[in-house]
Amino acid sequence: MRRALLGVLAIALVVPAAASAHATMKEATPAEQGRVETPPKEVTLRFDQSVVPPADAIVVLGADGKNRAGAITQSDRDTIVRAHVMGLVKGEAYTVRWRVVSADGHVATGVFTFGVGVEAPPPTEAVGSSGMTWRDDVARWALFASLALMIGVVGIRLLVLPRVVDPRVERRVHLLGTLGAFLALNAGIAGFVIRSANALQVSGVDLLYADLSPFAESTRFGTAFMVTTLGFGVCLTILAVAWVLDSATLRWPAFLLALVLVWGYPLSGHQATEPNSTALGEIADWVHLVTAMLWVGGVVTLALVVWPLAPDLRRAAFLRFSRIAVVLIGLLLVAGTVVAIERLPEVADLWQTSYGRTLLVKIGLVLVALAWGGFHHTFVRPRLERGEMPRSVGRSLLAESAVAMAVLFAAAVLVNGAPPPVETGSTSAQPSAGR
Repeated sequence: MRRALLGVLAIALVVPAAASAHATMKEATPAEQGRVETPPKEVTLRFDQSVVPPADAIVVLGADGKNRAGAITQSDRDTIVRAHVMGLVKGEAYTVRWRVVSADGHVATGVFTFGVGVEAPPPTEAVGSSGMTWRDDVARWALFASLALMIGVVGIRLLVLPRVVDPRVERRVHLLGTLGAFLALNAGIAGFVIRSANALQVSGVDLLYADLSPFAESTRFGTAFMVTTLGFGVCLTILAVAWVLDSATLRWPAFLLALVLVWGYPLSGHQATEPNSTALGEIADWVHLVTAMLWVGGVVTLALVVWPLAPDLRRAAFLRFSRIAVVLIGLLLVAGTVVAIERLPEVADLWQTSYGRTLLVKIGLVLVALAWGGFHHTFVRPRLERGEMPRSVGRSLLAESAVAMAVLFAAAVLVNGAPPPVETGSTSAQPSAGR
């Protein structure tokens, strides 16, 4: 099985994807996410092959949602598509939505923005974008849960469990860690595609032929996506090789790299783009995420690995993790408090804004999880120290794991939500959405 795993991984890394024959936009004037100082008279798109434009091949939308584009023309053997535009004014940003039919019959689509005398907003804020949806929340939750497996389970194996364990424990840690890396890689891709589809306003087959380059190249979340996707691919490779070679030592570089990659989410999220964001807030956000992953992963490791597979290891593993959990929870609460203070300008925002109410729900779930952990620390730990082995601990750990996963879902909703605006001087700065 381990050799088959390595073979599949090698094929996935070596075999390139088949080249597609649909049209690709090579250049736009005004440029994607560009800035021009005078209102343009036309929008020009250059493709890598001849295309057939429908009547609404190019739509230029202002903030009011009205289309400024007129008649469509073509030139240079039908590889260039132009639209006359009118009514553009300096000091405003505009959204360009385009769609053309390729020679293979597929419909290629795209969206980008440009500013006239102002900086262009990211394509995620294009006119007509639906913004965040429940799909974004599910994708982010899947990412957090995957990171809890990759970082938490692998981290607890390295930091808590003894060097030599039952081979069944080692195999399950290999399985959960590698599965976590694989799911994190795919959850990140799914989140990027869903976020792009929200702005493109296309789905299904049309999304396969949409131009996603503006989202990958012109947004913070796109940059984070490219870096973390590559990084988690490396983590997956290292963990898979560690499984094949049955080498616990190889887990260390994957674990440390994953910790560094988590930094990409605070850098690309709201904490990095809000007017009141600080370096302290970004550090606190990273600490909050890492400690949450280790805490959740630790509970999952006890529930799914130690308790069912290593009865002789239960007492020592529980007591060691209990000591580490106290530190993790302390850091989690302090870092979360710092982040909450920066994101909520007023105390009343806790109950007057949707972001604040979601934070209250998360706090409630965290309190439930802490109460559960406190029960284990207060009542179960002393019995284990006396050499007793309560029968219900395994089921209780599974229940605590479920509550921890609910906490991660609330965290995912918070990350995708927009904090309340912050007053900067005499104007109100609106929250940004993943620049």
